Amino acid sequence: MNDAKIINDPVFGFIKIPRGLLYDIVRHPLMQRLNRINQLGLASVVYPGARHTRFQHSLGAFHLMSEAILSLQQKGLFIFDSEAEAVEAAILMHDIGHGPFSHVLEHTLISGISHEDISLLMMEQMNRDLGGQLNLAISIFKDEYPKRFLHQLLSSQLDMDRLDYLRRDSFFTGVTEGNIGSARIIKMLNVVDDRLVVEQKGIYSLENYLTTRRLMYWQVYLHKTAVAYEKVLVNMLTRAKDLVRGEREDHSPLTSHHSPLTSHVTPALAYFLQNDVDAPWFQQHPETLQMYEELDDSDIWSAMKVWRHSTDKILSTLAADMLDRRIFRVEVHEEPIAPEAIDALQEHIAQAMDISKDDAHYLMSVNTIQKDMYSVDDDSIDILYKDGTIRDISSASELLNVQLLSKKVRKYYLCYQRIAD
Repeated sequence: MNDAKIINDPVFGFIKIPRGLLYDIVRHPLMQRLNRINQLGLASVVYPGARHTRFQHSLGAFHLMSEAILSLQQKGLFIFDSEAEAVEAAILMHDIGHGPFSHVLEHTLISGISHEDISLLMMEQMNRDLGGQLNLAISIFKDEYPKRFLHQLLSSQLDMDRLDYLRRDSFFTGVTEGNIGSARIIKMLNVVDDRLVVEQKGIYSLENYLTTRRLMYWQVYLHKTAVAYEKVLVNMLTRAKDLVRGEREDHSPLTSHHSPLTSHVTPALAYFLQNDVDAPWFQQHPETLQMYEELDDSDIWSAMKVWRHSTDKILSTLAADMLDRRIFRVEVHEEPIAPEAIDALQEHIAQAMDISKDDAHYLMSVNTIQKDMYSVDDDSIDILYKDGTIRDISSASELLNVQLLSKKVRKYYLCYQRIAD
């Protein structure tokens, strides 16, 4: 009898998933939900090929984790089969709590609870479904397991999550500069004093990896057009939520049929428009997690089709912007944008759209975007030399300008509705 399922992945080729616990995780409805969530949110507005899913990414990260465990074992590191299976289970599930459109939901329909927190809630639910077989995986995920290097493989400067998404996102966007040498980095991994290190021979691959990561952030993840499109989505959801809240003053929990705005959206989306969901709310209302589990990208797209016909001019404008790819105009500034300039723009939008100045803020967005590519303090990458000494890559690399790489880059984005003159 065949003891593994084989999936043909466009990035890594054939990925083997052993039957048993790991295959049960892949088949679980909470994992299958990730097939309905795009990995790169709205980046396909710039890179049309970027339509790969969180599910594909999870499988890729699992594959790299299997390779890393095998490589470490071949170097004589003792890893129990149960530990290998647990860390592979943990990487499979690491993104399970993501909502539609990547991180957009965390700042609009829910607040004060991250997708990592929700991932943990879902893992605990899966653990109950699978009869407690995920105890060890959850312990490693939470960094509570004595072998700390296993958690580093899941979450660190050099985790399997990053190694997959940089390769995968490069492949699907066509940004070939992002194609990192993940196989070589994995082969160069070792463990000293329960910490992941990279052998000296891998230093050039690491230099490429850190430089690539910086390029991918500004060229793909924080591309100004993708950022501006995301702001349209955020403002649309915020407007919808504010309108629903305005329909009732007592803010009591509602069901979907009470509001004309939510009568034609999915019950899951209606729930998050009607209620102020934060971390305590998740604790106090057990149905919230189930509603969250039903949300995916398609809930939001189908709502837009309804809202473009809304009698509310702002909501219908934003929904049509999303569907017809009318992206906010975007200006990127090196310095903070003057309040007077923002005020004047708000006034201009209000007059052009014939709406109140207060409401014009839905048709614009002011954001500071900052990205640290490498933080020496936060999580160093240690290089292991042949004589056994260990140095951080910032002092080991001759090529990398780590001062430049770790410099806090801050840009100020002003996004606003395109007004026909």
